[in-house]
This record gives sequence, C-alpha cells and structure tokens, in this order.
Amino acid sequence: MTRASEAATHMTTAAIAAATGYSAQQVRDLEALGVIPAVARSRNGYRQFSAAHASTLRAYRDLAHAVGPVDARRAMREIRTRPPGQGAALICGFHARLNGEREQALAARFALESIRAEAATDADPVEGDSMTITQLSQALGIKASTLRFWEKAGLVAPDRVTTRAGTARRYTLTAIREARITAALRAGGYRIPDVQKAITAVRDLNDVSHSLAALDTRLEAIAQRALVLLRAGSLLAGIIESARAA
Repeated sequence: MTRASEAATHMTTAAIAAATGYSAQQVRDLEALGVIPAVARSRNGYRQFSAAHASTLRAYRDLAHAVGPVDARRAMREIRTRPPGQGAALICGFHARLNGEREQALAARFALESIRAEAATDADPVEGDSMTITQLSQALGIKASTLRFWEKAGLVAPDRVTTRAGTARRYTLTAIREARITAALRAGGYRIPDVQKAITAVRDLNDVSHSLAALDTRLEAIAQRALVLLRAGSLLAGIIESARAA
C-alpha cells in the first residue's frame, strides 16, 4: 500500500464522528473506555482512525441499543481479548437473554389474558373460595415471604381470620387474582410502582387492557432490540475474527 492510499484510509476525529453519528467527544470517550482499539497518532499528535474503528463504533451503537451501554461496553472490550469461541458465546448470551425477556413477557401477557377472561365470568367469592398463604405461594411458585412483601406494598389484600393460634391470612378470589396479576407483571420485568398502577386499575373496576397494552409495547421493544442485535452480528463477528488474526 502506498503512503497516499494508506493516508486515505485514515480519518480524523471529526471525520469518524460525522461518519458514525457520534460527537467528537463521544468518540474520544469510547476510545478511553476501551470500546474501540487504541488509535494511532500522526507525527503531530492527531488521532488517525481506520475503517475498522468506524465499524467498531457502529457495532457498539447497535449493541448498546440492544443490551444497554454498560453491558455493551464490557462486551466490546472482551470480544477483542477473549478466544473467538468465548467472544461468540458472549454475543450468543445476549440473544438468549433477549429471548428470555420475550418469553417472560409472553407468559405475563398470557396470564393477564386469562385473568381478564376470568373477570368476565367469575361470581363473587363464596365460602370456601379462598386459600391460605401456604396454598397460594405453592400455587404461584413463590415464597410466602414474597406474598407478605406484596401485601406491605399494597399489591395484595388478604383477609384476616381468627384461628386457635391467633390470626391468619386468607386469600379470597379477589386477592388471589391480585396476586396472580402481580406475579405475572413481575415475571414480565415490571417494577413494583408499575404493578401498583395495574392493581389500582383493576380495583377501580377497570379491566387489564392497560397492562396488556404495556406488555405489547414491551414485546415490540424486545423485538426491535433483537433485530438491532442481529444487524450488529456481522460487524461483531468481524471484530471477533480480527482478534483471532491478531
């Protein structure tokens, strides 16, 4: 390669920023964080970026969108230093994690659909239509302490009944439904404040359509993140292969 053609492959900080959509400061910061390889300097001290740096920056942008900037920064550093098989496994793990998020959200949506269907047919609780905290925790596959925490957070409101030993919690059909909604939304990745909003809507005699809409939005976001991760795949594979060659 001649000096002229070699120089043509070099980009200034401003040029690579314009080509990749970052600001010049962001490019410098990402170099300092190890997201991109160290950049060569000209005799006068100016950075000289290559086409490989541009590809790495584009890969990082997509990866950050798909899995978040913290995990993306870590991954971009590690895939350049790990053996190729480990680097590939790291990226595959992100795909698996996104798929897990999707499965959780789908499970939550299915649960809420079932709950909405029940709401249209269930009569008021009758004697015997209740569960103890042990029975409900086993039915939901959670700990009894989790149900007690949800109660403190105002998500579930069991009745209190007198027993020979004192008082005990009894969960009516309404409380059971609230516990099921809470379990479904928590499985879908929703924070306690978001679950509280859903429970309040149900208690106000609204159906769970708003929660279903939120889950649909979440599923769409997961799908977009998965597509972005797939788009970054070839660029990330190139970086991993370059690490092998190095």
